Amino acid sequence: MSGIKNLNNDSLEKMIKLFKKQVEKVGILGDLKKHLVYEKPSLARKKKSIAARKQAAKQARRFSA
Repeated sequence: MSGIKNLNNDSLEKMIKLFKKQVEKVGILGDLKKHLVYEKPSLARKKKSIAARKQAAKQARRFSA
């Protein structure tokens, strides 16, 4: 769970900005979006496989050049 404390009497806008950065860093919003829509396990495996192939091709390009 993310939370911030106002130790320096910062403005509300600054505190909101700090909270948003912390939430983004932890990845809460991405996880929430991922769980909003059900994804069939077969489609999840297919996406994971495609991502792995893309990553492998990217690394092959980087090491061969």
